[in-house]
Amino acid sequence: MARTIQTYLTAERATHGDFWIRNESRAQHTAQAHRHEFFQIQLNLEGRTQQYVGATEHRLEPGSLAFVLPYRAHLGGHSAGSRFYVINFQQHFLFPELGVDPLELENVPIAQAPLLAPFLFQDVMNFVLKGADLKMARKACATMMAEHVRRGLYSRDIIRANLTLLISMVCERHEKKLACVDGRTQQRGHPKTLARVMRYIRENLSGHISLAEAASTANLSPNYLTNLLKHETGKNFTSLVTSRRMEKARELLTYTSLRVSEVAAAAGFEDAAYFTRRFKQYFRIAPAAYRSRETPVALR
Repeated sequence: MARTIQTYLTAERATHGDFWIRNESRAQHTAQAHRHEFFQIQLNLEGRTQQYVGATEHRLEPGSLAFVLPYRAHLGGHSAGSRFYVINFQQHFLFPELGVDPLELENVPIAQAPLLAPFLFQDVMNFVLKGADLKMARKACATMMAEHVRRGLYSRDIIRANLTLLISMVCERHEKKLACVDGRTQQRGHPKTLARVMRYIRENLSGHISLAEAASTANLSPNYLTNLLKHETGKNFTSLVTSRRMEKARELLTYTSLRVSEVAAAAGFEDAAYFTRRFKQYFRIAPAAYRSRETPVALR
């Protein structure tokens, strides 16, 4: 058994930065416990899958779904002959107006972002689709797969529409139980002190950020904050800040027409050449090349 929980970064997993999907069939396999900085949905098509989300065990029959928040530890084992879709996406892809750090999502009221509900309550609920609902879910996933490969002018919109349809259908079919669960206080793993730290980082991305100031914001010692971050995210403070700066830069390159030097400054890099080197090291592609590949045509 692994002694630490692996944290996967978008840059390590994504063929495109904001959304990716795969359709898998696999021999019997049990993964190590891990977490990742992006959202994940698994739709089980055939076979029986055992999942742990947080500390809760779920036995997923065909038609079952698992919803995993960023940074929530989980473990999945797939039996021989299993077939399933795995959907991954960045927060800004589906929740562009939410304006909170991924580590603050568990404090977001459902009324503010209803599609968050199955992600927030996966550890206390099971989600299953049957009959016509399951058929529609499979069709939505197949459409997302095709558009993910095609990546045409309207592919993002088509993917987003089908992703919204899939999650909305699950929420509607389980609406009464979701409302019941939402009505009681949830004790979550990420302390509010950590949310304050993430807010400090987000609000100061374009300027100077220090461990001491971040710790002071949450009334913590730097050593305690270092240990807390390692436990909750698998990262040290510097790595966490770097990942937030890079995600901010990637978002600006994708959705704005700012020059690369302006993107660098907005992401907290005084030297554009240094930013370009770090971005290329982090994402394995230069900022200008990334923009050319990923930016919607309307912004080019």
